[in-house]
Amino acid sequence: MNTITPLPGAAGSTVRRLLLPAALALGILLATAHEADAAIPSVFGGSVACAEQGDGSRRCGSDAPRSTAKTFDGVPIDVNVAFPPAPATGPDGNYPLVMVFHGYGGGKIGFGSLQDWVDRGYAVFSMTDRGFRESCGSAASKAADPSGCAEGYVRLIDNRYEVRDAQYFAGLLADAGLIGPKSIGATGGSYGGGLSLALAALRNRMAMPDGSLVPWESPGGKQMEIAAATPFITWSDLAYSLVPNGTTLDFRTENPYTGRFGVMKESLVNGLYISGQAAPGFYVAEGDDPSADLTGWRKRLRAGEPYDGDPAAQRILDEIVSNHSPYYIDNSVEPAPLLLANGFTDDLFPVDEMVRYYNRTMATHPGANVSLFASEIAGHPRSQGKDDARQVLRLRADAWMDHYVKGEGPEPRGGAEAFTQTCPSDADSGGPFRASNWARLAPGEIALKDGTSKTIAPNGGSEEVAAKLNPVTGGGACARTGSADQPGTATYRTEPAPRAGLTLLGSPLVTARFDLTGADSQVAARLLDVAPDGMQTLVARGLWRPQSGTDAKQSFQLHPNGWEFEAGHVAKLELLPADSDGGLVGGYGRRSDGQQPVGVSDLRLRLPVAEAPGSVPGVVGAATRKPLEEGDVLAPGYDRLTKARPGLAKGKLKRRGGKLVAKVRCPGLYDSCNGGKVVAKKKGKGKRRSFTVAKGRFEQAGGKTRKVGMKMTRRAKRFFRKRSGMRVVVKTTSRERPGAAKQRRAAKG
Repeated sequence: MNTITPLPGAAGSTVRRLLLPAALALGILLATAHEADAAIPSVFGGSVACAEQGDGSRRCGSDAPRSTAKTFDGVPIDVNVAFPPAPATGPDGNYPLVMVFHGYGGGKIGFGSLQDWVDRGYAVFSMTDRGFRESCGSAASKAADPSGCAEGYVRLIDNRYEVRDAQYFAGLLADAGLIGPKSIGATGGSYGGGLSLALAALRNRMAMPDGSLVPWESPGGKQMEIAAATPFITWSDLAYSLVPNGTTLDFRTENPYTGRFGVMKESLVNGLYISGQAAPGFYVAEGDDPSADLTGWRKRLRAGEPYDGDPAAQRILDEIVSNHSPYYIDNSVEPAPLLLANGFTDDLFPVDEMVRYYNRTMATHPGANVSLFASEIAGHPRSQGKDDARQVLRLRADAWMDHYVKGEGPEPRGGAEAFTQTCPSDADSGGPFRASNWARLAPGEIALKDGTSKTIAPNGGSEEVAAKLNPVTGGGACARTGSADQPGTATYRTEPAPRAGLTLLGSPLVTARFDLTGADSQVAARLLDVAPDGMQTLVARGLWRPQSGTDAKQSFQLHPNGWEFEAGHVAKLELLPADSDGGLVGGYGRRSDGQQPVGVSDLRLRLPVAEAPGSVPGVVGAATRKPLEEGDVLAPGYDRLTKARPGLAKGKLKRRGGKLVAKVRCPGLYDSCNGGKVVAKKKGKGKRRSFTVAKGRFEQAGGKTRKVGMKMTRRAKRFFRKRSGMRVVVKTTSRERPGAAKQRRAAKG
């Protein structure tokens, strides 16, 4: 598992704690409390005592052994609460609250880390989620309250339980007048990020045992609401993050889990399950509660194919979708302002987990305050932790909470921000890159086309290579392997990157015809950077279940990354029968039972890049039309990218001697328009049949409009001797994208 170094700055230790790997123990010592009477003697009905500290702040709870309070259904939850010093004058209370949540298998955040928030004027709350450690996870906590812990098992961030626990305790603090009922922020990493995102998605609602949503009210009847949230390294669709099927497309507005049952991320799922038990954690006995049957779910996944059509497998998906994934919470209510941050090389919760939620939210609620941050911020295997990117994230998160929860400071910027992955791991990040939305981060595109037919053999690939790229037991994000094509795989290579390099920024898209007979086969994909020395580095990966029995082209994406292909480096696409090795905890993706040969033909690979179209003539083109199914809608920003092409500015074409003069504009999204052509034609029938009127060429910078003289044909000149004008159709093209812009104009003689 990765280790995390502290971030500099006031909130550094807090952010560091939020980004710890799921199985990492807390290990924070509680500072000795100053023995004085606290102005706030206790919280939660007197069940948790408070003590004033030497600086006047108040701490309620204990880091050891436990300080529990009963939640809404009687389960004892281990909690910590802290408050700033009492004001010199005026009432003591109504503080803005930040709720800070831990990773999988962890426990409540210690007072040493919570103090950062207290120093900035917040009340702060943290709890150990039910089923872990001293919230009914340890033997001692169960013995202390056997009846209360009977239902205190891990629910996997169930909207009706862990999420409602947090809402209940916030409500009690509001009823006591200690916090503002609508000045509440939520933050956390991984498991805690899932809880934070669920709270923001619910916003002013809470989930009942039957899954229905009702207004969020405190036990005393106060209207409650989340003001902002900063979820880190987490999921929006838990089923897809653990068992992806390849149907998520980052250019599509809606991305629910549909189609084939996916491929289990074997080493990661096994690692989470084992680490949660060892935390210690309380998992319900197999089969006793279908809504929280972690043991039974894992057992079914490990049993293998066939999954499609199996009621047991479908029940797992239905449960995770219904109650454990923020993406599926009714989105008729705009979510609380969100700063979403995930890591590019995080194989557990990759960046598209946040992009999925971001795209749908911005399409449904265009005025929502949502910001997307993608970089190397650590947390899960194989992710790196880059101090420069995390420092920026810390500043963004602090400003987010200050503005939306405390009502202080300017409104933070929205849109998308990215820092690219770099190697070695201690090198500074690349970037930053900023845009108004996810789509605009990558205005350009490089494409590879291969019309040959290749076959992915059932036993293809190399377990040695797979072992080095295994998230849990491999060599990390900067691991290097030999680049020889592996037997039984379909492999494709681009031309070497030009002198200035090319920066991938987004999700590689693969479109091809896939011929397969078996219903349970998969395709695993890797994008690699092959250096001139013959060694390669993994850039992106994905797991996909293709449809069988169809001759139509099919498309899927690899998970996003930000990565510079330096001069002379080659982008290599590898399609394999599995991204797996024979390791103890399994490979990245579980091998499919009954894997059959998969034929691949007419493949096209499209890589979104940060460089603008025309910046490298003949290499970087414009983003072209995306493969959408009937009923699909492009995500915000993509419609403008795919429509941007050179064309005519407003106005008539004017004759100047033997030429027609047109005003041609190169799109502002382009660096330049190269190899541009303008052709005007007159359309007609019979004696007035169509003919070419004039042709011209142009080269110009992006965002610029210039006059282009088009040389007229003899027939056009004869036409103008008798007439003063005509209607023409003008086609404008450039090398940056295929096809032509067609516009009708009047040509004045």
